[in-house]
Amino acid sequence: MTAQALLKKAAARLEEAGVPDAGWDAAALLEAAGGPDRTYYPLVKCDPMPEETVGRFEAMLSRRLSREPLQQIIGEAWFYGRLFRVSPAVLCPRSDTEILAETVLRCLADRKESLRLLDLCTGSGCLGITLAAELPAAQVWMTDLSGEALSLAQENAAGNAVRNVCFRQGDLFGALSAQEKAAGFDGIICNPPYIPAEEIDALMPEVRDHEPRMALDGGPDGLAFYRRLAKEAPSYLRPGGLLALEIGCEQAEAVTKLLEDAGWQRIRVIRDLAGLDRAVTAERE
Repeated sequence: MTAQALLKKAAARLEEAGVPDAGWDAAALLEAAGGPDRTYYPLVKCDPMPEETVGRFEAMLSRRLSREPLQQIIGEAWFYGRLFRVSPAVLCPRSDTEILAETVLRCLADRKESLRLLDLCTGSGCLGITLAAELPAAQVWMTDLSGEALSLAQENAAGNAVRNVCFRQGDLFGALSAQEKAAGFDGIICNPPYIPAEEIDALMPEVRDHEPRMALDGGPDGLAFYRRLAKEAPSYLRPGGLLALEIGCEQAEAVTKLLEDAGWQRIRVIRDLAGLDRAVTAERE
């Protein structure tokens, strides 16, 4: 069977199963299975595919038809121009979260001194590793409650040749040593769980059935972690320090109110490329 015939048939099956971006996913799976790079696909689309390639492709396609995330099947995802390994132990890196990374880099652009940054709920490490790579003079602490997630984040740091990072396991600030807490940080970054618990079962199957619930569940109203961060983060920030949080697209007003009530200053809401509220920043006096 040719690559063209394989992709046409696979895309139709994926679309019938309700998979978004069926054509894109089919092409990505064929490439991952050993088929042609999409750059050269027009030149070889009528060539017959080796049987072993077809076999691998069918196995991967079957997993995607069951709504397993494309990134987990392939085992990797791009984030801010870098490749990150993924697994069911972490959320798949998403392009929406790149807005948070860009925002932090922009806010810290005029700070020439060495920076101490803290990435809470790091998961795959995509945020902390990106900041460490883009700010080589900074030192980035990365924490997560999950040991599996931290192990994967360590692999991703090594895979991206990033060394100015360290990893701590525990619940938010509880993962840090007394000395690290006392020294404080110039920036705290977090993409916390923010889905209201009762809404998780209504999420698309890729998220609901295959990504860790611990990384999704933000409590009854989705704001549990924001309440903690609004209250606790000032104790760990240096004067003028930055707090940067990813939010759900309908949570800007509620998160802003939590920060205002906790005494935060210069609170800003940042929108993503689709015009949706995606991040909130605030500063400590």
